[in-house]
Amino acid sequence: MVEQPEPGLAEILEEVRRIELQSRRLVTDVMAGGYVSVFRGAGIEFDTVREYVDGDAQRSVDWNVTARMGRPFVKTYVDERELTVLFALDLSASMDGGFGLWSVRQTAARVCACLAFSAVGNGDKVGLVAFSEGVDAYVPPRKGPGHTLRIVRDCLALPGSSPRTAIAPALEFVSRAVRKRAIVFLVSDFLSDGWERALSLCARRHDVIAVRLLTPELEARDSGLVRVRDPEGGGSIVLDTRSRRVREAYERRIEGWRAATEQTLRRAQVDLMDVPVPRERGKDLVAGPILRFFRMRELRGAKR
Repeated sequence: MVEQPEPGLAEILEEVRRIELQSRRLVTDVMAGGYVSVFRGAGIEFDTVREYVDGDAQRSVDWNVTARMGRPFVKTYVDERELTVLFALDLSASMDGGFGLWSVRQTAARVCACLAFSAVGNGDKVGLVAFSEGVDAYVPPRKGPGHTLRIVRDCLALPGSSPRTAIAPALEFVSRAVRKRAIVFLVSDFLSDGWERALSLCARRHDVIAVRLLTPELEARDSGLVRVRDPEGGGSIVLDTRSRRVREAYERRIEGWRAATEQTLRRAQVDLMDVPVPRERGKDLVAGPILRFFRMRELRGAKR
């Protein structure tokens, strides 16, 4: 794990501007319509009344208006479109490093920005719960592009109170703090355990989506002698990646961790969006995983 230098305020603001420009382009040119088709309102709300026409359901008749007007009228409804989108973002030490083009947290900030600009563009609210070993900050959901820029800035700049990760307290906080059903994006590298029960309880109230950040160092490559440091625990070991046996053992550990995480998510009926931290520059580095997730949800909805 390679640590990135801590950015100053000017660097953070410049990064926010870059992310804003990239995200707005992706939302407009690439992701248009995907967000709306996947995330719908929680129900319907009354709109107006109109005169009855053949084929209208009898249960939709507004009997009070019908009696007053002397001819049948029916109630009409519209989708309750406004949603609440909440990002639960991991600020632990493992999110600040990586061998990729961006740090894990910079990648996470871009994912949150794309989704947040999609949400506010459709009149939805966005908020943030930032956590490490506990809840470090809470930004209540609000509308507007200015609020979204504040969310992006906080995703980049908020300090974690601990180098370690504990996902359960953040999920428990979301379950308590957000009463109305919300879309909760849990954004983390998921290098933690003990959060299974909290996830199941949170997923009963909210539409929880796990956004798993996958770093390049999760791939076992022949890179010679490599010192691997645990950014949360502080320990380190040297791996001889020239050894096929070492690479295979490393791959088994990674595969076991992935499988365990995915099994936990399936049990809680939580969808997974995997986002690789890119090694080098290219197109749709963040939009690609989001679009694949949108298509998966659209296809699943069409089969129901």
